[in-house]
Amino acid sequence: MNSVHPSFPLVFTKLSPLREGNSPAAELLSTPEEQAATVTQGITMPKQLYESNKLAKRLRRQVGQAIADFDMISAGDRVMVCLSGGKDSYGLLDVLMRLRDKAPVSFEIVAVNLDQRHPGYPEHVLPEYLQALGIPYRIEVQDTYSVVKRVIPEGKTMCSLCSRLRRGVLYRVAKEIGATKIALGHHRDDILETFFLNLFFGGKLKTMPPKLVSDDGAHVVVRPLAYVKEADLAAYAELRGFPIIPCDLCGSQPTLQRKQIKRQIQDWEKLHPGRAETIFRSLQNVRPSHLLDRQLFDFGAIAATGVASEEGDKAFDL
Repeated sequence: MNSVHPSFPLVFTKLSPLREGNSPAAELLSTPEEQAATVTQGITMPKQLYESNKLAKRLRRQVGQAIADFDMISAGDRVMVCLSGGKDSYGLLDVLMRLRDKAPVSFEIVAVNLDQRHPGYPEHVLPEYLQALGIPYRIEVQDTYSVVKRVIPEGKTMCSLCSRLRRGVLYRVAKEIGATKIALGHHRDDILETFFLNLFFGGKLKTMPPKLVSDDGAHVVVRPLAYVKEADLAAYAELRGFPIIPCDLCGSQPTLQRKQIKRQIQDWEKLHPGRAETIFRSLQNVRPSHLLDRQLFDFGAIAATGVASEEGDKAFDL
């Protein structure tokens, strides 16, 4: 039986009902201090409040839908949210915390950050932020930065080694804290970019799945932001005032193939609005019989049946 309640996404869009006498911002900004800060920041016009409220609802709905579609969270789960200090992981933690109290299943959240000892890294930011939230957390300190800088020649891409080292540490921490799920902050744009990276540079039809088993076989990794656009996360981060910590290692490299792919998708969107959404939908609508992978489809078993079929060859799919 599926462990996720069928009303999971529906409940997630109705989390903080307006209290009597509150403005529309109350559904998004849950405390008087947050509402006062919003006025201070100049978000006072009804249209701005409406758009902010709509954004928060959209994020909750999309995250709830992804959790339900891919059975990401079950009753009793301890979800380890990997927090990097970037907008995406902040957004993931914030939305999951807002969903947790009204979710149809009970689950725990533990925030985990890996301090890789980057020079100038503001190590006080995340502990102070997480303490203010009152959420269980762990800051794991390990100098992977020096390893990467020593092993990778200057000018070469550092992402592969950095990611591998970081992944190993996080898997160990997940085991130590008893996490049953590891939640990562990859979003819809990351999934699209990874698809084209594999297509253009790896010769594979492959991307980041919303849910998978870790490469060591010991953990289930989930990506609750799978349906969320990066632009929405950026707007939400600005609205919520997350204390962003910029990446000065992998994310700072200007020649990354991922950045080139990102620009290409952005160019397509300018010329043909909606193209990225169509491509994303195609990843959810795969026809193995109309590709060339013999491991996914038994082409040897094909035989004429004399019966018309929607899966039959139409010469060209419009």
